[in-house]
Amino acid sequence: MSHKEDNEGKRSFHHSQLYTDIPRTCMPIVYHPDYNITFMGLEKLHPFDAGKWGKVIHFLKEEKFITDGNIVEALEATEEDLLVVHTKRYLNRLKWSLVVATITEIPPLLFLPNFLVQRKVLRPLRTQTGGTIMAGKLAVDRGWAINVGGGFHHCSSDRGGGFCAYADITLAIKFLFERVEGISRATIIDLDAHQGNGHERDFLDDKRVFIMDMYNRYIYPGDGYAKRAIKRKVELDWGTEDSEYLQKVELHSEGALNEVRPDIIVYNAGTDILDGDPLGGLSISPQGIVKRDEIVFRAARRRGIPILMVTSGGYQKKTARIISDSILNLHRQGLIGAEALEGEGSSSLLTSMMYSSGSVGSKFTAV
Repeated sequence: MSHKEDNEGKRSFHHSQLYTDIPRTCMPIVYHPDYNITFMGLEKLHPFDAGKWGKVIHFLKEEKFITDGNIVEALEATEEDLLVVHTKRYLNRLKWSLVVATITEIPPLLFLPNFLVQRKVLRPLRTQTGGTIMAGKLAVDRGWAINVGGGFHHCSSDRGGGFCAYADITLAIKFLFERVEGISRATIIDLDAHQGNGHERDFLDDKRVFIMDMYNRYIYPGDGYAKRAIKRKVELDWGTEDSEYLQKVELHSEGALNEVRPDIIVYNAGTDILDGDPLGGLSISPQGIVKRDEIVFRAARRRGIPILMVTSGGYQKKTARIISDSILNLHRQGLIGAEALEGEGSSSLLTSMMYSSGSVGSKFTAV
């Protein structure tokens, strides 16, 4: 995208509900029950746990970290919102059940009327996409934000795949560039087990976006064209374990943020790196995932850079518990906290770092 095109977008952007004011009594954690896909059991035909997002919220409530009243309820992205990145032609193609069945890799969707596919499959994905866009603005306002869903990093402006129908990462960044003063550079740290070829294709010629991608070199999507967009590429071998993995996460996330100082970090925190994941092919322990997230957040907080986290892939039933454990650990470490509940209202991470948090109890492809 040229700067001319970007400037034209700034002059003519549409009114969106996704940047609505969020009460300071809310934590910058975004979720909606509509995230979860349940449709006559068809969702079970893909290894993705299509209800994991609700389970994360359930665990966080059990630990008294959040309540229904202090999380941010996601709004569904409208067609106008999606057209900020997606082509009209691509969105029209999603009106064909065959196309959606191919993208989500759930073949029986082919035989269902598209209005059902829209309601039961695509609307949850559009709501998660709206959640990512909302969380981007929240991250700038509060210093950090977590969308409990999202991370559809195989989708680009004109093509979907790997269970990814909407390019939520690209959309969140483009919304910030167009609508938020002072946000002109972004860094994507993609630590899902799979290459993030969707956002890479979208930002291939955009010098404002620095992409670090660390993934299993042998698995889907193997998109050589998209790899040209990666500024810091870390290709892993089968069965990579905690010690090597965490060393590389720290080295390269620090290196990426030292190389270019962004105005926002988008962190794609896939849990398909977990040992035993049927698609990721890596051997990272639950404790390793918790430590990985801590390393990335610590690097952001040390530099005072707002960070948006999305949860992306993860294909075992226990990943929801690990995601919630990681969020609780970030809180215990003082890397996220209840600044909003305390009414501090600071958009500066340097201020929020001074907040002292209390402890909290204890052939498929892929996102």
